[in-house]
Amino acid sequence: MSLSRPLPNIGPYTLPNRAVLAPMAGITDRPFRALCRRLGAGLVVGEMLTADPALWHTRKSRLRMDHQGEPGPRAVQVAGGDAEMLARAAQLNAEMGAEIIDINMGCPAKKVCNKAAGSALLRDEALVANILEAVVAAVDIPVTLKIRTGWCATSNNAVRIAQLAENSGIQALAVHGRHRQQRFNGEAEYDTIAEVKQSVSIPVFANGDITCARKAKHVLGHTGADAVMIGRGAQGNPWVFREINHYLMHGHELPAPENDERHHVLKDHLSALHTFYGEHMGVRIARKHLGWYLACDSRFDDHERRQLRAIFNGLETPTSHHQFIDALFLHGSDTTLQGVFKAVADDGNRAA
Repeated sequence: MSLSRPLPNIGPYTLPNRAVLAPMAGITDRPFRALCRRLGAGLVVGEMLTADPALWHTRKSRLRMDHQGEPGPRAVQVAGGDAEMLARAAQLNAEMGAEIIDINMGCPAKKVCNKAAGSALLRDEALVANILEAVVAAVDIPVTLKIRTGWCATSNNAVRIAQLAENSGIQALAVHGRHRQQRFNGEAEYDTIAEVKQSVSIPVFANGDITCARKAKHVLGHTGADAVMIGRGAQGNPWVFREINHYLMHGHELPAPENDERHHVLKDHLSALHTFYGEHMGVRIARKHLGWYLACDSRFDDHERRQLRAIFNGLETPTSHHQFIDALFLHGSDTTLQGVFKAVADDGNRAA
C-alpha cells in the first residue's frame, strides 16, 4: 500500500488520517468519542440508534443522540429493517445536526437480527437496495454503510452488497472481516475485504481484530483499504489511534504511554463519564471501562486484575473512583493493591 495516495473522503469531508473509531453500542458514547478523537481517531461514529423515533424518548436513546460540543463531522449510526423508517430517522438526525448517516448492517446481536435488522439484512439483497436508496434520497448529507462479509460461511455476499451500496449512492463502506454467524469468534479474514475494495471505487474501511499499529499496516497493505476501523482494539487502549497514525507516517512504533499519561487519561475519562451520565449511572458505566484499562496494563497479572476489578466494582462515588486511580498509579507496583485498599477504606467503600 502506498501511503502517498490521498486520504479518504466521505462526501465533502476528507479524513485527517486512516484510523477510524467503530460504532459500538454501550461504548462509543460522547466521552469515549471525545477521548479517541483527542488521541488521534480521524473519524468517530456514535452508538447504534434504533430507526424508530417512537423509542427515542428513553434516557438511553437521548444520551446516544447527544453530540453537544463535538467537532464535525458528526456521524450517527441508525439500525432498522424498514426503508421508510430508516429514511425518516436519517432526516430527523440530519435536522438535529448529524453530518454523516451510517447504516448498520453489521451488528450480529440476536435482539437486532431477530428484528430483521443489522447483519440479518444481508440475507435480502433486494431489501438492502431499497433501504440504501431510500436513505440516500432522504438526506443531503453523506450516507455510509457498515456490513459483515455475509450472513454465514455459505453466503459470503459482501462484494454484491458493496456494489449495491455504490450504485445506491453510499459514499463509504466499512467491512468487518467475519460473517454474522461467527459473531466475534475465530479470527477476522481480510481476503473478502480485499475483494470488496477491488469491486468498488468508494472508500472502504477494514474492520476486525485490528489491535495495534503493525496489524493496521498489515491489513491496509493486504486489503488495499483506505482506512482501518478500530472497535474492541480501542477498549482500554485509546492510544491505539495515535500509534497507528505514527507508524503509518514514520515507519516505527511509538513507545507505550507512560504511566503518568495513563493516570491522567483514565481520570479524565472517568470524570467525563460521571459528568455525562450523572453520578449514579456514571459510576456504574465506568466499571467496564476500568476493566478494559486493567486488561491492557502489563503491570498486573490476571489474579491482580480480578482483585482490582472487584475493589473498583464495589465503589459508589466519583471521589472513591479517583482515589482508586490515584492509588493505582502513585504507589509502586508491589504496593498498589495495598494502596487501593487504603483508598477504599478512607472513603468508607470497603470491597465486599
